[in-house]
Amino acid sequence: MRKNILITGASSGLGRGMAREFAARGCNLALCARRTDRLEALKAELSARHPGIHVAIRALDVNQHDEVFRVFRSFREELGTLDRVIVNAGLGKGQPIGTGYFHANRQTAETNFVAALAQCEAAVEIFREQNAGHLVTISSMSALRGMPRNLTTYAATKAGLAALSEGIRADLIRTPIRVTTIFPGYIRSEINEKLKNTPFIVDTETGCRALVRAIEKEPASACVPWWPWAVLAVLMRRLPLAIIARMI
Repeated sequence: MRKNILITGASSGLGRGMAREFAARGCNLALCARRTDRLEALKAELSARHPGIHVAIRALDVNQHDEVFRVFRSFREELGTLDRVIVNAGLGKGQPIGTGYFHANRQTAETNFVAALAQCEAAVEIFREQNAGHLVTISSMSALRGMPRNLTTYAATKAGLAALSEGIRADLIRTPIRVTTIFPGYIRSEINEKLKNTPFIVDTETGCRALVRAIEKEPASACVPWWPWAVLAVLMRRLPLAIIARMI
């Protein structure tokens, strides 16, 4: 069992939901995010509900790359080891390319890819020293194809993260270190709370329970929830781009 779990972006959405699920399984948690008031409240909730676990929290803006390395190492010092790191922090905003919103698209690209690279670097450095660990990256079903309109940059960053994860997996394939890429479908969270009439969407609790079940199996990759997203993944990779553009 992976006992000590680090989750970035843990103050809300999928990060907070996964923290609750892992706490219920008896895991110690290392939780970081920018909003420390929410982390404090989550720590109090989890410690009261599961008094046998240890919950460590740190403030972290993942775009402060030196801080990523410092915070990850401080968590390791506090817990003794890091058994699993879940690279979850990210942004969902974006605008169509060429419409005057480069600043928003750049922020999404920097947070979802460059900052994720820093998190992967920091985690794998620790795992190499331990000769053990499980790196988990949270990509997106949108990573499977180029996406139109507001999703263009977001999907590209998540595709980049998936490729980065696969490269790390290839590099570590003959070691005890495992690497998993998760492709979530529509799971209700703060990133998508404004979306209406979204097909196949599940509530946060249901989605996070499915995420944790998939992560615990430590596959190379997984679409979550499995139904219908594993089937849709096959279609998304094969359908003409014109059809993909009309689906979004």
